[in-house]
Amino acid sequence: MVKIHLNEDLAYQTDILHDVSRTFALTIPQLPEPLGVVVGNAYLLCRISDTIEDEEALSPLQKRTFSDRWIGVVEGRNAPHTFAQELACLLTFSATKYEHDLIVNTPRVIRIMTSFSSTQQQILRRCAKIMANGMAMFQEDASLKGLHDLEHFNSYCYHVAGVVGEMLTELFCDYSEEINTRKKELIALSSSFGQGLQMTNILKDLWEDHSRGACWLPQSVFQAYEFDLSLLSKHHTDPRFVQGLNELIAIAQEHLHHALQYILLIPAHETGIRRFCLWALGMALPTLRRIHKRPTFKTGQEVKISRRTVKTVIVSTSMLARSNIALRTLFFLLSRNLPRT
Repeated sequence: MVKIHLNEDLAYQTDILHDVSRTFALTIPQLPEPLGVVVGNAYLLCRISDTIEDEEALSPLQKRTFSDRWIGVVEGRNAPHTFAQELACLLTFSATKYEHDLIVNTPRVIRIMTSFSSTQQQILRRCAKIMANGMAMFQEDASLKGLHDLEHFNSYCYHVAGVVGEMLTELFCDYSEEINTRKKELIALSSSFGQGLQMTNILKDLWEDHSRGACWLPQSVFQAYEFDLSLLSKHHTDPRFVQGLNELIAIAQEHLHHALQYILLIPAHETGIRRFCLWALGMALPTLRRIHKRPTFKTGQEVKISRRTVKTVIVSTSMLARSNIALRTLFFLLSRNLPRT
């Protein structure tokens, strides 16, 4: 009976992944079967934290309260049903119907997590705790003025994405003894990998975050060009803003270069893990190129890459996944003309 319920839960996980993330619905199935299930579950754990962070109807105090309760659920101290029922009642149209469905089905997500090995559970719990704590902390200070400086910005990126890079690395190393021999090098690059992807999303989603009353850009970068982020909505075409934006693009590009180094450390025969990482990297670079080409954009849709570009990335990186030389060449081509640090 327990196995039947678990199979139903796993079927739900597969379905909801397609509904809440087009990107991860593509990349996660590339992973080897046992690993893909764990990473899929990890993504849903993170998405529940995201839903709390993004819900416009919740005050910063409520977000802190539900984030703490969510940590308790993941750690086994709080009942998932109670958490799910009470949070679901407060969600508004800022959450999609699929995110609402995910919250309602929190008990299923937790049941799947508890079916993994103790090591895998520990890895997932660490990530969920750091992410939920960090999101709640930054929501308490969210404003249209931006984050104070690059150190503050880097801390934000770590809590929402860098820790995911660490989690994935731990899972990869748990899965493969061969990968585990390179753990020290991989861990050193993993947070930077996550930050490069997150910086790309922050720049792309700048105006969507702005509409929710938050700006995650670092003030100090723009102050160096004498631009005040609190005036962004009226002066987004100001050349001084574009200068600051280009500096952040350069930093993101450098982090994505570290992502390439990370991928090249994965054994060439582990093509599924390489594809999983390469597709994320391959979609981030064209996005940065579009932002750089059109810095005065006003919606994320204007700089979002097309389905054709996504298909091209998938085909090209899949064909070249085993060749380090070819991947370096492809990265060079995709990142050319981007600003450099």
